[in-house]
Amino acid sequence: MAMGPVSGRGGRRAPMADINVTPLVDVMLVLLIIFMVTAPLMLAGVPVDLPQSRAGALDQDKKPVQISIDQAGQIYIDDRTVQVAALPDLFAQIAAKSGSGKQGPQIFLRADKALDYGRVMAVMGELNRAGLNRVALVTLEAAEPVAGAPEAK
Repeated sequence: MAMGPVSGRGGRRAPMADINVTPLVDVMLVLLIIFMVTAPLMLAGVPVDLPQSRAGALDQDKKPVQISIDQAGQIYIDDRTVQVAALPDLFAQIAAKSGSGKQGPQIFLRADKALDYGRVMAVMGELNRAGLNRVALVTLEAAEPVAGAPEAK
């Protein structure tokens, strides 16, 4: 006697082997949209009008220290306001956290484009003096060549 699928009142049902993936895809698309909308808002910190540049983005391995200088010349480390006189001590503390012999932490310097060049260089000089040499200047990506910039050949 051959054994086949049993049907009827006392028989077992064959297990259902296919899964409906439509609800999974719907949920994943909603989550994707939520992350796409909220990700740019997570980067907002000190409001700074950044200059534009055609330089590429940097690879980053750890969370960088963000130093911002707003249009009024006020200096922020991450989101804390700091005084100019306190910069050498704060930069020395940041350098000490990274340990000796290691490469220092990545520093992102965000400065308003209306600032005096000397103000930005004073902060960079204090960074260099503290031994923090991994400094990246943050800019906005320019779609077109910036006026007054030399043409790439």
